[in-house]
Amino acid sequence: MASTSSTPPNQGKKWDVFISFRGDDTRYGILSHLSDALKDKQIKTFTDEELRKGEEISPELLKIIQESSVSIVLFSENYADSPWCLDELVEIRKCKEKSAQIVLPVFYKVDPTDVQKLSGNFGEAFATAMHGEKGNSQKVDNWKRALMEVSNLAGWDSQKIKSEAELVDEIVNDVSNKFSDMSKSDDSYDRNLIGIKLRVEEVEWLLNEKQIVGIWGMGGIGKTTIAQEVFHRNKNKFDGHCFVENVRETMTKQSSNSVRVKIIQQLLRDKHVDSLNDSTRRRLKSMKVLIVFDDVEDRNHLKDLAGEYDLYGEGTRIIITSRDSHVLKYDFSEEGIYEVEKLIDSETLQLFSLHAFNQNLPKEEYMELSEEATIYAGGNPLALKVLGSHLFRRTIKEWESELEKLKGKSLKKIQDVLKTSYDGLEKNEQEIFLDIACFFKGLHKDKVERKLKAFGFYPESGIPRLIEKSLITISYNKVDMHDLLEQMGKDIVNEECKQPGGRSRLWNYEDIDHVFTTNRGTENVEAISFRLCGTRILTLSATAFAKMCNLRFIQLYEMSNKVLLPKNFEFCAQALRCLYWDYYPLESLPLKFWPKNLVELQMRYSNLIQLWNGGDKPLENLKLIDLSLCCRLERIPNLSSIAPNLEFLYLEGCWSLVEIPSLQNLSKLTELYLTGSNKIKDCPEIRCNVYSTRESSKQHWQFETS
Repeated sequence: MASTSSTPPNQGKKWDVFISFRGDDTRYGILSHLSDALKDKQIKTFTDEELRKGEEISPELLKIIQESSVSIVLFSENYADSPWCLDELVEIRKCKEKSAQIVLPVFYKVDPTDVQKLSGNFGEAFATAMHGEKGNSQKVDNWKRALMEVSNLAGWDSQKIKSEAELVDEIVNDVSNKFSDMSKSDDSYDRNLIGIKLRVEEVEWLLNEKQIVGIWGMGGIGKTTIAQEVFHRNKNKFDGHCFVENVRETMTKQSSNSVRVKIIQQLLRDKHVDSLNDSTRRRLKSMKVLIVFDDVEDRNHLKDLAGEYDLYGEGTRIIITSRDSHVLKYDFSEEGIYEVEKLIDSETLQLFSLHAFNQNLPKEEYMELSEEATIYAGGNPLALKVLGSHLFRRTIKEWESELEKLKGKSLKKIQDVLKTSYDGLEKNEQEIFLDIACFFKGLHKDKVERKLKAFGFYPESGIPRLIEKSLITISYNKVDMHDLLEQMGKDIVNEECKQPGGRSRLWNYEDIDHVFTTNRGTENVEAISFRLCGTRILTLSATAFAKMCNLRFIQLYEMSNKVLLPKNFEFCAQALRCLYWDYYPLESLPLKFWPKNLVELQMRYSNLIQLWNGGDKPLENLKLIDLSLCCRLERIPNLSSIAPNLEFLYLEGCWSLVEIPSLQNLSKLTELYLTGSNKIKDCPEIRCNVYSTRESSKQHWQFETS
């Protein structure tokens, strides 16, 4: 297969590969195999059909095509009868012309000549699409042009490759090689890789000499960026590869065994492996692999995950990044440790200028101030990016004022620089930043936005602003931030008051335990989130929440019987917006429970028999109720009268629930989950998506699905 272009795709794009396909022809065949194989190679691939709604291609999908480096077009028999597919193809052709996007056609069970000449079955399919566009000759002409140009590119003909597995391998290897070549090209155009190229080459030299290489340096200095570049430049030289991100953070959330199994599955490309048995050992021993363990702070974690270093085949290489040199020195010689030093002056000025001015050097009138700013950043890439973004498009007087704030401060902790960016935020943006730092780092962007919106913040404008200020990033649609920024946010909250009960946010068990056991909570407390683990037990008095009149968010995840509540427990919480309390121990919420502003209520695995005693409590803002696996739950309130704006109702696994009151007035209800709640005899007539395992449920319950 000949390459279609010698120009590498643009770096920094959100997606590596976009696949254009006709679902009915390919969904359960080549599409699923190709998509899985690309993802196994850590190639970010978009094939999601969720955006395929309506008559015309959506702006979101157009943007995804534009943000992809490579487009693979699966020409199948009925591809051309879909106006949606043809519109995708038109956009792909534009991207190839304007931004040198690589386009790879695959002729799947269709003759390439029929596609190029619009003849045969493919021509008939295209005629069907043309019939629906009578009077729109411009659109039809665009379709024809896109079909002609793309189908004439060098590609794959499935009729010439008997094995579909072989076809997929050829496509994936070609795409992988293109990205490998891209990584080896000059990185000077990527603002995030300033000063990285030489460091990457030095680590690669070490990697040729040593089986295990450690990358060590302070936070924000570029350890992870270097490791990522080395990994992507070299991964295709190995039989298997795996990049284990954020080991320090991951090991606080998952067991070492589950993480180790995921590593082995990725190395072997086998999702069915569940243990390190003799058979698995033999397979690994025959492989030359590349593994990166990023951000390791505990050598025991490294030992648990990596196992014996002779577990893998000859030529295996392991890279470890850490802020703690002792973690690295303990297991191997100092000759294999690469210390990442601060950027040199020219690199410092260039990186800062790219973020402060969008050019390689400062504007002439800002040169002296820029040099002063880089001194404060101390050659730390993260500090340079944050400070540069903070000063972007500010006047000289504003620069002088902002830099004056830093005078007399040492850079022993980069927070002095980082906090200048936080101080420049609007109040709403600061609240969003602190919530992400304390509670939401690593969560899916949609979930974070939903919660922030429930709190009355404005994430639609706040999150983009934080991204602009280099305070957070969106990676694989998850909200992330650098560890230094996370710690800075938590430090800001801790500095609000010496006593935990006087702070706005609580996430630490010791602080929360102190507040509850001493009844020291105050009106300052806005949000509480923590997970009980091990032997820890939390005992709450009847009036534990009495003084927290501004509490808007509670998130309590714990195993059964870990939270002790008295039966006369009081909990009004009128300011509460979101309550997530799994394994709630009592049979109902308190009598006085009436959070008028509640938006989301989640109480899974709880001991509830009913939500509350007494009459119905109007909750007009309530949009989500999740009572999944509340096995003792016998009844729920008449939601039609108390929660008219409800959108989601989850009652999965509520084995004791026998009846659902009227839902007729819930015009906004879109999803109702009843899987496993098989004692329910009647479900009121509703118009929404209903999910249930009950046989013949549609006839029995008389509901309609939209």
